[in-house]
Amino acid sequence: MESENKQNRRFFLRSGLLSAATAPVLPSLFAPAPAKQPAIPPKKNALDQHRNLFNGDTCVYFYNPERWQPEDYTMKTVVNPRTGKMGTKPVAIGGPFQAKAIHRYVDLLADNGIDTFVINANANRAWYPSKKIPSILDGYKRGDREFFRGHAICQGITEPEAVEEFLDNFERFMNRYQDLLDAGVDWLAETAKACRRRKISPWVSIRMNDMHGSRNVDGSFFNLPLFKKDEMRLKHASYGLQNAQDRIGFNYEKPEVRALMFEQIREVVEDYDYEGLELDWWRQPLCCEPGASDQTIAMMNDWFRQIRELTQRRAKKTGKPYPFGMRIPGALDSLKAIGIDVVTLTQEGTLDFIIPAGFWATTWDMPHDEFRKRLGERVTIYGSVDDGANSLPTQNESGSVEQRMRYIGANPEVERANAAGKLAMGVHGIEWFNFFCSDQPLIPGLKADYTALRDIHKLDFLRGKPKHYCFSTAGAFFNPTPFELPAQLPASIGPFAQRPFQLAMCAEPADKNLELVVQVVLKAEDKPGFLPVSVNGCWPNLKNEKSQKLLTSCGSLTHLTKEHLGYNYRFPVSLLTDGWNKIVVENQSKETITVAAIEIGVLAKTV
Repeated sequence: MESENKQNRRFFLRSGLLSAATAPVLPSLFAPAPAKQPAIPPKKNALDQHRNLFNGDTCVYFYNPERWQPEDYTMKTVVNPRTGKMGTKPVAIGGPFQAKAIHRYVDLLADNGIDTFVINANANRAWYPSKKIPSILDGYKRGDREFFRGHAICQGITEPEAVEEFLDNFERFMNRYQDLLDAGVDWLAETAKACRRRKISPWVSIRMNDMHGSRNVDGSFFNLPLFKKDEMRLKHASYGLQNAQDRIGFNYEKPEVRALMFEQIREVVEDYDYEGLELDWWRQPLCCEPGASDQTIAMMNDWFRQIRELTQRRAKKTGKPYPFGMRIPGALDSLKAIGIDVVTLTQEGTLDFIIPAGFWATTWDMPHDEFRKRLGERVTIYGSVDDGANSLPTQNESGSVEQRMRYIGANPEVERANAAGKLAMGVHGIEWFNFFCSDQPLIPGLKADYTALRDIHKLDFLRGKPKHYCFSTAGAFFNPTPFELPAQLPASIGPFAQRPFQLAMCAEPADKNLELVVQVVLKAEDKPGFLPVSVNGCWPNLKNEKSQKLLTSCGSLTHLTKEHLGYNYRFPVSLLTDGWNKIVVENQSKETITVAAIEIGVLAKTV
């Protein structure tokens, strides 16, 4: 609504100036007063009621049955009937899995302020019982462990005993889907039913090129028959030393591929009770061969317009809007190079919304302001908060638990900061992606806090509350090039040099007893002489406190690992502004230092 109000103001000013320029120089003093025109209310945005979106993948209910069906499932370490040996890790034991787990999950979202549930329907195959394309358990008979064997290598599992353990666990997991099939329950339809009951808007998300089975094209049960045909896959999407197997997705230049995917999309739009469609191009950003020609781009634009017509027909039939959009990387030009012309599709109104995001870890410096300039006022832009903070490794105090990434669903201060930065950049609302991955029963003390989602899409609600901002950091798992935005960190700073870093944040009130804490994280072996830090042009601050502690805890993760050391600086919170904020780090010493991360806290004053 804010962007539409700005547009209306611009129209008013433009109309007023034009009228003034064309009016007579000396108007008659006795001319009759013009008739008063009735006020025209601003056009209502069809997405006004969609501000707090939750994206759940095909497994969202099935990961943690002990949480959503606790009367039937418990976490236990049990004897493996195949080997007769006690297992090494607890597993969810019980069942059968039932539709009530779906309703309880949706209840949790509704109780905590989610207004739109975006449920993912597919990977390579459909994960629901599709009548149009092959489904994930087609051909499976309960107890057939061999059905899953070819997928072990796709999970990076090759040792014989590890493969057998994988089959034990995966059979148990997939049998939860089979439980619903045996009971005649279509979990995708049941999701929409649960949303309707709780007055949450149900949207559906389609993964456009999921690569979970790509490391065993012929052997993984994840893969569609069409995907197994070599001529239907991309040949030139990988380069350098990147993993080529994750870049062999469907080639949308092939009419057979477009026809298959269109049939998948048609089914979820026409045959299910959903009212919004998201095409997920982060799973994966693979479409046409790189360097797509103008003709190829035009062909893809026409294909997307056909999908738009599909959603509009559905909207006409139901009498309600059916928004159509994409979850995308922030690299618009790279997307166009593979045939996805987001600029044209948004400017012409084919896409109602876009959600620029990172692959797995949250992108803290997404240029939403630049997107607005390039894409125009017609499109709604959401901010994506992904469950990974960055690739800074952290641990519990004793070091017995260590993680390469923080799952921020267990860290409300980090969630608030990421949402606040995006809202201050003008996004319409927030989509939560992979939030449920914080539900980690095998990591002590790590559990998603769903209560933190309530009202988190409201910037005024967030101001004055504790926050923990992070910078994106480069890492092979978290930053697939060229689609992930280049990370600002880690960064080397030479002797007597300085480096600026930019982050989206929000301004804070001065009366909430808050202070700004900047934690500069260096390699432990670095020995800086003087390490001045400034915020938004203030005089450099040399006073710091060394610390191994994180600014806020993420479940049981409370400390940096021994490879790093933090230097904490305190500033008045009044230095922060809405939008881009600049942090400058100086190295006033004779040796090069490496800034591994910068973490920023808006925290209660300690003195």
